[in-house]
Amino acid sequence: MKAGYCAIVGTPNVGKSTLQNSLVGHKLSIVTPKPQTTRHRVSGILTTSEYQIVFLDSPGIIDPGYELQSVMMRRVEEIVNDADLILLMVEATSDPEEREKRIIERLRAHHAPLFLLINKIDLIKKSALLPLIQEYQQFHKFDEVIPISALKGDGLGILVDLVVQRLPSGEPLYPPDQLSDHPERFFAAEIVRETIFLRYGEEIPYSTAVVVDEFVERPGQKDYIKATIFVERDSQKAVLIGKRGSALKRVGEEARREIEKFLGRDVFLQLWVKTRKNWRKRRIDIKRFGY
Repeated sequence: MKAGYCAIVGTPNVGKSTLQNSLVGHKLSIVTPKPQTTRHRVSGILTTSEYQIVFLDSPGIIDPGYELQSVMMRRVEEIVNDADLILLMVEATSDPEEREKRIIERLRAHHAPLFLLINKIDLIKKSALLPLIQEYQQFHKFDEVIPISALKGDGLGILVDLVVQRLPSGEPLYPPDQLSDHPERFFAAEIVRETIFLRYGEEIPYSTAVVVDEFVERPGQKDYIKATIFVERDSQKAVLIGKRGSALKRVGEEARREIEKFLGRDVFLQLWVKTRKNWRKRRIDIKRFGY
């Protein structure tokens, strides 16, 4: 039996969350077109009779501009330190830039095997792939270089086979039917946050945190979920709520449908909105909100 942790790292919007969801076969990490959607370490567990891979999705690597981003980058470092294997994802649609070079340099310090995953190969001509691989190999001798399309599933079977070869032998880390080490209330909060990312522009999603205050399973009835959405300014609160609560109602309806799809049962979702000024810069608030 092979079992171990596999970190998925890279710059924002490179496809890390899509990859994890595709590998596990369930939507565990939220996905939006906006960068920096992922804020947490999100585990996804793939188990067969021969192996158990615990994939660790991570926030996109950036130069932090405020305290929340600094916390997120510390999470990335923790994920890499815990990993038995590291998957560095890059895009096939662009040449390596200075930021990719810096990331590779940082990852060299770790002893875990390092794979380079070139994602979005469905968007380029095949003739462009080999020169791109050769360019990346000038920076580091990767243990494996694997072209993939996380969205379409191309190359993922090969990736899993190569990951398993590098994992240590050992007993499973989690029960065979477990998909993640996060509780259901974590995913409920993430789905609400995803809905906000998809519905609003650039400012509000990044100023938003979601905390599930109550999660009550009620056999024979709808589960009850009460969640608070925190924003940084009263003007953001007004936009999020909308005229007579119409905007918040739409967020709640869309999030409820996605939560029900995830849980496989009906829920009653109640949302509240509160202002917590400059919470992204305040360590006490960041910790209180689960980061």
